[in-house]
Amino acid sequence: MDVSPTVLEIVGQPSAQPIPQSIQAAGNFLAKKYENAVQGILLYGSCLRAGTDQDGLVDCYVIVDQYAAVYPSFWLALLNRWLPPNVFYGEVNLEARVVRMKYAVLSLEDFERSVTPQWFHSYFWGRFAQPTAVMACPSQAMSQRIISGLGRAVLTFLGNVLPQLPQKFSAKDVWSIGLGLSYSAELRAESKGRIATLWDSNQAYYEQVAHATFSAHFPKVKVIQRNDITMYEMEYSRGDHTKNRLAWTVRKVQGKFLSILRLMKAAFTFQGGADYLIWKIERHSGVKIELTPVQRRHPIWAGLTTFWRLYRKGAFR
Repeated sequence: MDVSPTVLEIVGQPSAQPIPQSIQAAGNFLAKKYENAVQGILLYGSCLRAGTDQDGLVDCYVIVDQYAAVYPSFWLALLNRWLPPNVFYGEVNLEARVVRMKYAVLSLEDFERSVTPQWFHSYFWGRFAQPTAVMACPSQAMSQRIISGLGRAVLTFLGNVLPQLPQKFSAKDVWSIGLGLSYSAELRAESKGRIATLWDSNQAYYEQVAHATFSAHFPKVKVIQRNDITMYEMEYSRGDHTKNRLAWTVRKVQGKFLSILRLMKAAFTFQGGADYLIWKIERHSGVKIELTPVQRRHPIWAGLTTFWRLYRKGAFR
């Protein structure tokens, strides 16, 4: 499905904003590291929202032409193809300080498939439906191709969330319920106010992209404009609601399993990943845990035992 020009314009807004020097340095590091294989470098997450890398890691996706072109190891390429993405840690020195980044590698083919309904789980289209900036591309045509993918992620996200909404709803309802559903389909260490923070930080974007998407792509959604308040209304069958609810239940079960596999995989690809994971969980949930020397030497065992301890302490919701 072609994404409407209005939706593409809104989705492309984060890419048009100036990128701070420190974050651009991270993008330049990745562009140099992967050279001709790079099809795009995407910035998302807290550093994009805050406009700074202070007290955090720069979160990036490196879109590559194919996995075999970027890995010297056959096994890394196989793991990336089998369970994308592979996640890595990197550092770049900038003016007597260190810019730290966490980046994921994803092929262009997987990216374009993962933002459509062909990709059942919400792991990718739930992320890419949120504000994402294209920092680097080999051509304007490729930049537009990636932005089109981001637009399709919005369509997929909203299409999977609509049947779970009340008959009358606001843009805030859409994103609050939708992000809650996608987060619950993973092992997310997020506080209860996290979704409200995401909404507050990009309210104008979420309202605009929801309105444009409903107007252009969802003819059954009725727009109700009352003074300065925009509401939406949609009727759907009980069967559609039940089928959609079942799909989210399956995603929740599937996602927990996939999250554990990704965490264990990251123990091998993400230098310092265990310490970062523990820090991030403590930052978002308040649950603190220490890794033993044995766990540091055996990452798979550490992943399983740490997950169980954190789950019992209520770190995952």
